[in-house]
Amino acid sequence: MAKKKQISTIATNTWQDALQNFIYWKQAMGLADVTISDYRYHVTQFFTRHPEAFTQQSLKRSVLKYMSQKVKPATYNLRLVYLRTFFNWCIEEGILPENPLAGFKKRKDEGRIVKLDAETITKLISLPDKKTYAGLRDYTLVLLTMDTGIRPKEAFYLLVDDVNFRSLEVHIRAEVAKTRVSRTLPLSPPTSQSIRDLLKARHPDWKDDVPIFATTDGTLLNSNTWGDRIEAYCKQLGVKFRPYDLRHAFALQYLRNGGHALGLQRIMGHSDLTMTKRYVALTQQDVRDQHSLASPLNTFLPQKKRVRKVKN
Repeated sequence: MAKKKQISTIATNTWQDALQNFIYWKQAMGLADVTISDYRYHVTQFFTRHPEAFTQQSLKRSVLKYMSQKVKPATYNLRLVYLRTFFNWCIEEGILPENPLAGFKKRKDEGRIVKLDAETITKLISLPDKKTYAGLRDYTLVLLTMDTGIRPKEAFYLLVDDVNFRSLEVHIRAEVAKTRVSRTLPLSPPTSQSIRDLLKARHPDWKDDVPIFATTDGTLLNSNTWGDRIEAYCKQLGVKFRPYDLRHAFALQYLRNGGHALGLQRIMGHSDLTMTKRYVALTQQDVRDQHSLASPLNTFLPQKKRVRKVKN
């Protein structure tokens, strides 16, 4: 049996060099830019927080310490997936003899669904200043999210050619979709018109490869910038929610308005019905609440009256 190659020390810059080669490899495989960025972020975050992991002897301990932090299941699972993939690549390249994350399993993540009321959404839509490019962009992005349930990162990478104004559709390319499966979403006329207005407001020098929802400099809008914009609107509204919560609001309102669960699954781009069922469960509770208030039997049958206790 071949003897494993033992590596006693990781040179100071080896992990940066390894990461760059790993990124080149992933790019050659055709991964989306957003996924490449996520790999770079998570690997860099680990080594930056744990510089002692530069030596092979302390890598396992550093990984255990990092993964033992009290974080949400979703954060834990992201760290696990990205780091384990990177370490597996390092083994194949002879950089590491074994994966310190071997045997680790994902944690069950129930997710977090935020229910925003219709009044809050209506006020949010009225806040952006559509006389400015940034305001019109924000307004259009909110409309698109509430019309299609598109994920923020999927919206950021939309290009002019992804929108079909004649058929009122927007195409999510496989390379930018979270599930790596393309899908086509229907657009309502107001959303389509707002996208047209936004494109007319673009700088004349911008070409079609500039994303639809760009910054004022014509660069890619990112999660941090969009999060800051939503936070500013939240302060005006006196409430607090994240950009991704608008996607939840779309799903719940879609079902409340009579949308079908299978249709919602396709629109949202869920790989299975697990997450979709959670939205259905929440709206079923809405139905129960409404039924208790509006059942015709409340009119036809006498209501029980509270009996007052007689004081002695």
